[in-house]
Amino acid sequence: MDSTRNLLAVARGAADADLLLCGGRVVNVFTGTIETADVAIAGGRIARVGAPATAGAKRVIDCRGRFIAPGLIDAHVHIESSLCLPAAFAAAVVPRGVTSVVTDPHEIANVAGVAGVRFMAEASRGLPLRVIVMAPSCVPATPMASAGATLTAEDVAALRRDGVAHGLAEVMNYPGVIAGDADLLGKIAAMAGRPIDGHCPGVSGAALSAYAAAGIGSDHEAVTPDEARAKLAIGLQLLIREATNARNLDALLPVITPQNSRRVCFCTDDRAPGELLESGSVDEMVRRAIRFGIDPVEAIRLATLNTAEYFGLGDRGAIAPGRHADVLIFDELQNPVAACVIAGGCEVARDGRLLDPAMPPPPAFAALGRCAIDFERVSFRIKAVGERVRVIGSLADQLVTEHRVERARVVDGFAEADAARDLAKMAVIGRHGGAADGRGDDQGGGNVGLGFIAGIGLRRGAIAGTVAHDHHNLVVIGVDDRSMHTAARAAARNGGGLAVAEGETALAALPLPVGGLMSDRPIDEVAAAHAKLIAAARSLGSPLGDPFMAMSFMALEVIPALKLTDKGLVDVEKFEIVGLFV
Repeated sequence: MDSTRNLLAVARGAADADLLLCGGRVVNVFTGTIETADVAIAGGRIARVGAPATAGAKRVIDCRGRFIAPGLIDAHVHIESSLCLPAAFAAAVVPRGVTSVVTDPHEIANVAGVAGVRFMAEASRGLPLRVIVMAPSCVPATPMASAGATLTAEDVAALRRDGVAHGLAEVMNYPGVIAGDADLLGKIAAMAGRPIDGHCPGVSGAALSAYAAAGIGSDHEAVTPDEARAKLAIGLQLLIREATNARNLDALLPVITPQNSRRVCFCTDDRAPGELLESGSVDEMVRRAIRFGIDPVEAIRLATLNTAEYFGLGDRGAIAPGRHADVLIFDELQNPVAACVIAGGCEVARDGRLLDPAMPPPPAFAALGRCAIDFERVSFRIKAVGERVRVIGSLADQLVTEHRVERARVVDGFAEADAARDLAKMAVIGRHGGAADGRGDDQGGGNVGLGFIAGIGLRRGAIAGTVAHDHHNLVVIGVDDRSMHTAARAAARNGGGLAVAEGETALAALPLPVGGLMSDRPIDEVAAAHAKLIAAARSLGSPLGDPFMAMSFMALEVIPALKLTDKGLVDVEKFEIVGLFV
């Protein structure tokens, strides 16, 4: 009550502001105009936007000649994909003007269940970044992979009741929703009245109508203009994604018009640490949208007010009285690069650096996940039972894959990789300690799925990692079994990580002790280690910008067309497990 009284007094000009942004050009995302005004801040909120008041301020920042915009909001991100804890992630994005993110912690949830979700929420407290946690909807994503935990509708309801989750995160099992699966509908019902995010790649027509009719409000999987327009037309909020391995921005910017722009938001989904540090987050998307020809105020609105309104976050997303004082100050309207960032009324970053890099320590994480694999019982040999095999066709900068059929290279009765044809062997090893369920071999307490993949480009050696969306079992791709074993063992050490190997030598590794997904080190250290991994993979022939991010999605059985889990090859379009040999 006292804070509200003081806020109103500052708004009236009857009390001194805590901070005054003086004489800046305010980007008004409500009207689409730019207005020269003072912005008075009190108690972490904006009190007044307008002419100077008679009262003074405890601190003044001269903004004459500069622009003042609301702090940016990422509409959908998995913090775990930065390979860092929330504090380190914040250190990368806040200096760029991103002051809020809507996060789906389904990566850690698939490893550690509800405890993982609560861990991420707790680890996000006290940061200069506002982290809006959504309850994971599909843990596991489907029954065609083995996860480390299961989240029920009761768990979702508890996360809402306890104030941990703001809404329901992307509902990935779209065939289940369309068919009226009771469990999925129960989770949607548990979040009734709250934002419910979607994930429906390539779904159209009557199936898309059924998906939206379940109460789902958005989608970030559109890859073509026609798909995006169809989803906008039935009322879905379009979240345009530009991720490390799913680059959809350039293809979808032409979809945005004055008539539909208020139904569009920007999101990054999954970005590697190096890209966050070098290119940025949704701030980069805003700049690219402006270069494409979108009005600068409109581009900023796509990453502020639109996102705030879709998620029901009326306390942010605009420079307006009563809203959080989360502010981006920059010099050039055509190229908004943060010169100063204010979060909660405090200056937190200047010229691309946090003013106080010290971050609160994370909660205990020792029990969040493990690698329960007996490698003495793991075999990558594939007995040839035919001449042709199904092959995952990896596509550059996309999560969708091709479903190819290729002639097998058979040696002494076993199907082998063929580097000359860019045909590598792939394996997904269950690491969560579950028992085999009959679809795979019981090797070390979990299944082992085996297959082939094209498009990774390895000529020698292998890469491996425990980041494998969304079940996060151990995935390994290589051109010989010995290298695959070496890489897999190196990735499994210390609870999980990423690794590159050739023969019996591990060339590079990045430990990810927090659930096998995240490091507990600063993001610049993680980015440097990640860059060494990529360099090692390139030395073995892979031309990909980030082969580890690409590999992580080759095990995601809810994005077409062919993927591999620990239970086997998944034909995503049929939504069933299929044989390796045709």
